[in-house]
Formats: sequence, structure tokens, C-alpha cells
Amino acid sequence: MFGKRTGDATTHRPAKTVPVAPVAEAAAATESLPASKSPVPAAGASAAARQAEAKQQQQQQRRHSEEYYDVKTTVFNALIDTIDLTQLAKLDAASAREEIRDIVSEIIQIKNVVMSIAEQEELLEDICNDVLGYGPLEPLLARDDIADIMVNGANTTYIEVDGKMKRTGVRFADNMQLMNICQRIVSQVGRRVDESSPICDARLPDGSRVNVIAPPLAIDGPALTIRKFKRDRLKLDQLAKLGTITPEGKTLLEIIGRVRCNVLISGGTGSGKTTLLNCLTGSIDHDERIITCEDSAELQLQQPHVVRLETRPPNLEGEGEIKMRDLVRNCLRMRPERIIVGEVRGPEAFDLLQAMNTGHDGSMGTLHANSPREALSRLESMIMMGGFQLPVHTIREMITGSIDVIVQTSRLRDGTRKVTHITEVLGMEGDVVTLQNLLVYDITGEDAHGKIIGQHRSTGIARPRFWERAQYYGEEGRLAAALAAAEVLDEHGNPLGDKNV
Repeated sequence: MFGKRTGDATTHRPAKTVPVAPVAEAAAATESLPASKSPVPAAGASAAARQAEAKQQQQQQRRHSEEYYDVKTTVFNALIDTIDLTQLAKLDAASAREEIRDIVSEIIQIKNVVMSIAEQEELLEDICNDVLGYGPLEPLLARDDIADIMVNGANTTYIEVDGKMKRTGVRFADNMQLMNICQRIVSQVGRRVDESSPICDARLPDGSRVNVIAPPLAIDGPALTIRKFKRDRLKLDQLAKLGTITPEGKTLLEIIGRVRCNVLISGGTGSGKTTLLNCLTGSIDHDERIITCEDSAELQLQQPHVVRLETRPPNLEGEGEIKMRDLVRNCLRMRPERIIVGEVRGPEAFDLLQAMNTGHDGSMGTLHANSPREALSRLESMIMMGGFQLPVHTIREMITGSIDVIVQTSRLRDGTRKVTHITEVLGMEGDVVTLQNLLVYDITGEDAHGKIIGQHRSTGIARPRFWERAQYYGEEGRLAAALAAAEVLDEHGNPLGDKNV
């Protein structure tokens, strides 16, 4: 149905790929199309009349929407009948878009479509997006304020802006068009989605994470979820300006990243784990060799010496799958200085802990958990589910000997994202892992607009467990100053508690 997305094959625009005569011939194959009408609400009506009028307006808008898609489908089909997709693929993106706009304008004139200038521009842009891009998704992908795009079938699309879900007017012609766009996205990274393989993880060229689940698993049509990343890569300074962490907490995270602490970032879905991991890697020295392991490559590291590894799903015969554990085990043979796992979710937890405990200090990973304590329990469960016949005490000793710091993130009910805990792993007391909070976020209430009010505070720890590392890197002065500046005192002048958890 759709033409191939073009690349930058050439910067020279040749003569039109389609002469006017074939355009006229294709356009004449269908009847002239009606003009779109916009309803005008009446003034001075009663409440009942206004309600009836609003209902009529919604019906007219639906009819207008259907008319628009009828016009678009007819013009699109005429375009596909006339355009030479082989020649179009040789043009750069800008020239191809201009070529399509010229031909569509001619089709609109020949078919006597009565449209306003705004409607014609909308139609031209929609068709260009269908042929060259991701169709109705293009305007949403162009916005940098959107965190997530969620398409629930052809007629329902939601976005997340400022932590809140909002329904949009974006829709697709039908589920077939939506499925074609899903296929186009996943095929760019060598994957497929169809009835035999209805679940697929992929990524866009900018690194945005994509998940597709197709019928028959998705009952109401293909479900497409895109986790967008900002064009401008966030840094810890920007997180501090957004209120995700205080300046003192930002300094603490910078030191943790620089002095090669092994870090686990824990949080719920959409709490900002990957964003924080990206920011935390900004403190890594540029002369270090870093190897990343991910299901869908989305990390955006700033260092020059980075090797990016990505898992691979099985082929049609169910063979050739490369799992996360395979990547983590292999990267140990690649002379890494740091290993970064995009998300720990299975038996690879054992291999990551082994790597952290055998000379790869400064390694990092994320996992889903609601608290630092729960993060350790999840790690323990992952190792046990991997079939490792180890006593629980041995697993916990391995965890305490490998992980230095757990950073907990959370998405609060007002949509804001916060670093709620920076917690040290101290060791074992009997069979219990001992944790020590360095920085916590206390919620104190909410304002008149529903925004959460709270504060980050130090728990009064003067010398964290990684103090000697900080001394080795010359960071002990900044570390002591950051912890002291973040202290909040009680009415007796003592730091508030909550040190051990």
C-alpha cells in the first residue's frame, strides 16, 4: 500500500517522475469528490437545544472525518497508480516530499476536489507522511514534549505529556494501515511482526523504544507503544533543574558514577530509569571502554569508546535467538572496563553480578522494583529462576559483594518523576542484607494545583561506604559538602533518621 521510505541517495532532483497525462488518466478513473463542511454552532440556544446541537455537531464531525478519509484514500490510490516508486526511492527525503506534493496537487485539481487551503495542506502533509514516513504518527514524533505514544488500534491514540495521559485526534485509515506502519518500523532493525510472531520490540532511528503486539493477541487491532527520547540528551544538571533531584543529590550521583561504584537503578514502569542511567553515564571518563547490552538499543552514551550489543529474537524456525545472558557472558571476553545492562530481567542477573565482582567496577543496570529492598529481592528471584542451585545466603552474599549503590526512581501521582532514594548496600547481618540511605525524598503535601510538595534530604551519613574510593579519585571534599548541604535537622538540631532500611 505504501511506497518505500527514501534515504539520502542523491541531492540532485531530476525531472518529474510522472508527467501530467498519466496523472489525469489516473484521476479520471474516479468521480469528483465533495467539499468538506464544518458545522457552525448556533447562538442563543437553550441548554437542551445546545446539547442537541452539540450531538449533531459531533455527528457532522464524524461524517467530515469519514469524508476526509474517503478523499485521502482516493487521492492516495491515484498517486500510487501514477508515481514511479523506483525513481522516488532515488531521491533524498526533501526532494521526494516535494515531488509527491506536486503530483498530489495536480490530482486534486484534476479531480475537482473543493477544499480550503488549510484542508489541502493537511491532505498533502498526510499523504507525504504515509509514503515517506510513519503516517499519522509523524506529527507526534516531531514533538519533543511527548514522552510516550500509545496506539490502541486504528481509531485510538494516547500520548503522555508532563506525566499525564491525553487522548489525541490522531487516527489511521484502518488497522491495515497501522499494521503496515508497524511493519515498516520493525523491518528497519531486521525484525518482523505478523500472526506467527505477534510480539516485537524494536527502535526508531533516534533510539526511541518501540513495542508492537498484533492480532490475534491484540483483539481490537495492532497495539503500538513508543517510548520517545528527547532530541537533546538530558544531563544530570537538567534533571536538577526539573526537580528530579536536588543540586546536592546531583553532585552525589556524579561522584558515584565517577568513582566506579556498581550501581543498580530501580523503579516502576515509566519512572525514568533509562533516562537516569543515560545521565549517570555522563560521569564516566572518556578513556574507558564501555560495553552496553540491551534488548532494544536505546542508551545514548557520550563516551567515544562504546560497543553496543543488542539481543536477537528467534527466526521463523524458532532458531537463532540471542538472549541477554548470551550478550553479558560474551562481553566479559571483550575486555570491558564497564558493563551496562539496559534492563536486568532474567538469569543474566547472575552474570552481571559475577562481572561486578571480578574487576569490572562501575558497571550499571536497571530493573523494575518499587523500593531498594524490593530491588534486591527481585535480583535474588531472577538468579533462582535461572536454575542456579545456590543457597539463599550465598546469593545474598554475592549481591552485597557486587552492588554498591541502589538509586530508586518513582513517578509520582502528579506525573512528576523523582529520585526517591540513593541507598548504599552495606553487607550482611545474619541472613539479612543491610542497606543505608544516603538521600531520601520526603513528600510533605500538595499545592492548590495538585502538584506534590516534598524535599530531598541527607540522612546524616558523614562517610559512606565508598568514601575511600572518593578519596582515591580526589572527590572526598565534594562528597562531604554535598551530604552536609542536603541535611535537614529536626527540632533538636539533629539530622532526621532513616539511615538503615
